[in-house]
Amino acid sequence: VGVLAVRVALGDGGQTTDKNGAITAIGSQPFGKFLLALIVIGLIGYSLWGFVRAILDPLNRGTDPKGIAQRIGYAVSGLSYGALVIPTVRFIMGTSSTGGSSGASQDLTAKLLSQPFGPWLVGLLGLIGMGGGVGQLFQAFTADFKKDLKFRDMSSDEQKWAIRVGKFGMAARGIVFAMMGFFILQAALHKDPGNVKGLDGALQTLVHQPYGPWLLGIVALGLVSFGVYSLLCAKWIRLSR
Repeated sequence: VGVLAVRVALGDGGQTTDKNGAITAIGSQPFGKFLLALIVIGLIGYSLWGFVRAILDPLNRGTDPKGIAQRIGYAVSGLSYGALVIPTVRFIMGTSSTGGSSGASQDLTAKLLSQPFGPWLVGLLGLIGMGGGVGQLFQAFTADFKKDLKFRDMSSDEQKWAIRVGKFGMAARGIVFAMMGFFILQAALHKDPGNVKGLDGALQTLVHQPYGPWLLGIVALGLVSFGVYSLLCAKWIRLSR
């Protein structure tokens, strides 16, 4: 997603997208279906990892309100990545295509808004999204995430770069999540599902701001940075035994 957004920021064509659109982009490359087959395995693993973090708590988040909120977030992560498995398999088999999330988000929001207390529920979801974004910005500012890394097994340079890419990546994700939550809140306040924008729409919104390509480029590089940080976590994450 980050690389595709960087291309948009540089005026190299294409469009902003989300995880579904990234799957389509990968599938259109040489050996794309082979790569997607590997990604399906990774999606299944990461989905299960979300539920493991939520239920078994290997990251020692605990049972205080903050810990419970984080573990609920891990469960949501497990659901969201697991939901990508079947569409990806269908894309590999050539039976369907994937695209951006804004349209699907608007349809779901419209259904919620039509229910009793729907605007209140949608507004709550928007506030939760904004809160999640602010939480990630706080982690970026304080480098709170470094407690999850095995610093004793890392050199000083590895520690330094892990903190740098982690802070940059967390900040970018925080901005995008806060924007998405804000759009959901606006949909609740105005009772208009058209205000809702997914990851693809949030990135596209940045382009239309003053210095938009620069803003999009910085956030896009931040998303790439978060991907690099995730790779570092795969090697050095601290787990309880």
